Amino acid sequence: MSRWNVTFNISYTNFFLLGFPGLKESRSLLVLPFFFLYMVILSANGLIVYVVTTQRSLHQPMYALISLLLTVNICTATTVVPAMLFSFFTHFNHISLTRCLFQMFFIYFLLVFDCNILLVMALDRYVAICYPLRYPEIITGQVLAGLVAVAATRSAGIVAPVVVLAARVQFCRSNVIQHFTCEHMALMKLSCGDISLNKTVGLVIRVFNRVLDLLLLATSYTRITHAALRISSGDARSKALHTCGSHLLVIIIVYGSTMSSSIVYRVARTASQDVHNLLSAFYLLLPCLVNPVIYGVRTKEIQQHLVKFFQRAGS
Repeated sequence: MSRWNVTFNISYTNFFLLGFPGLKESRSLLVLPFFFLYMVILSANGLIVYVVTTQRSLHQPMYALISLLLTVNICTATTVVPAMLFSFFTHFNHISLTRCLFQMFFIYFLLVFDCNILLVMALDRYVAICYPLRYPEIITGQVLAGLVAVAATRSAGIVAPVVVLAARVQFCRSNVIQHFTCEHMALMKLSCGDISLNKTVGLVIRVFNRVLDLLLLATSYTRITHAALRISSGDARSKALHTCGSHLLVIIIVYGSTMSSSIVYRVARTASQDVHNLLSAFYLLLPCLVNPVIYGVRTKEIQQHLVKFFQRAGS
């Protein structure tokens, strides 16, 4: 009994990240595929951001939001992958509790910010298609900056309670986090004492946030589709539906990957830690990989500038 009390009173403040622990010494074999994946993410997202930034014809709210979304993709991958690769090279990757909590906040902030940018995109397309004549006076640069600021503030407000509650937990079971990042549930597995409040708050925030977002997106794109179908010009109608189709594909991938991983994580409790690590890598990196492909292939204006870029590079 006394030994338990001593252990319980000790709360670790330094941890070691150990991604894919089941692979043991073979973890170094993951360096090459994840490094290649990271390079592809940086190149694909960075190229489209560069094109949008340098081409004056793309200096419009919709393309600015696409560029911001892809910049967030780069930040997400950079927050996760380099530290992961370092842990594969070494037996352990040391991290303090403070750094761990900052990393947790930053990762979840970027994921939620990603979703909130999609909400701003939906609003932008709603005004552009439902009120085309008033669009330039409604969606100004100032209004767009304000919407992005609101999206960032909302993201921080959603993530902060989860991280603050995590900071109050005592960690006495172990100081090895069996994950390549400071993922919330991986850290909570090391806790001692009652963490039901943490779980409840995390689940309520996630469910409420997802349901509200999906309701707003469904309402917006339902009205957008209805307005687009009423456009008399066949070319304009086709272009509006095509553009919205690209955004909807991104929405399905972003929300689908996060929701499916959350469901599987809670259902497959008997799955190995490596499986949970793989699921985390899936929902963190899949949108970063797929989003630039969707916008690069399906957005005609961006596609045209990409073709010109490669033609200049090849000449």
